[in-house]
Amino acid sequence: MGKVYLTGAGPGDIELLTVKALRLVQEADVIIYDRLANPDILKEAKNGCEFIYVGKEDSHHTLPQEEINQVIYESALQYETVVRLKGGDPLVFGRGGEEAIYLNERGIKFEFIPGITSAIAVPEYAGIPVTHRGITVSFRVVTGHESRNKEYSQIPWDNYKTDDTIVFLMGLHRLKHISKKLIEIGKSKDYPIAVISRGTTKDAKTVVGTLENIYEKAKDLPTPALIVVGEVVNLREQLSWFE
Repeated sequence: MGKVYLTGAGPGDIELLTVKALRLVQEADVIIYDRLANPDILKEAKNGCEFIYVGKEDSHHTLPQEEINQVIYESALQYETVVRLKGGDPLVFGRGGEEAIYLNERGIKFEFIPGITSAIAVPEYAGIPVTHRGITVSFRVVTGHESRNKEYSQIPWDNYKTDDTIVFLMGLHRLKHISKKLIEIGKSKDYPIAVISRGTTKDAKTVVGTLENIYEKAKDLPTPALIVVGEVVNLREQLSWFE
């Protein structure tokens, strides 16, 4: 019986993979990876390593989560070193906690390998700091991906009336709704917002606008994309360096 390493692959730029994650990729007998993990990472694996793709896209899952859990479990029964490679960090909307609970209930050893989360790295590569002295001292990371079948929102919109920076992950398909809700709770239509597509990669593109016009400006950007809301967006003019 093997051990499962729930491993963060970072936000996209392969050089942002941690030293520990790289070592485990090189030692892995099998790598179970998702859509957001840079596929170039797999080139670091040893000869004979098995690769299993379990990627997810909006409205299209290669495998449902329960089946992914089962794949990880069965791999641990077969291999000594199992790397579950997940984009960003495994516990920041990565469902790594659910996978770990599933393994724990079945007596499988596991370990979390933190990854650099896109919630910080992607805005940083776009020249947008999530905090900045004199502008904001805190930031929130929010899932933009809510089930369309829910009769109510899990997002506590009324809590977002402050000047915190708000980072929405997986929210591009709900960009219009997010902008509308933020205006409804009292934010100005001119409040700054940015959408960053494929951040930290050579295909990165950032669109800056206001809550009123961002949907029309950014609706055609490719995924994965991240949304940043806050006055810190205005610092991009001075801090943009990567693109």
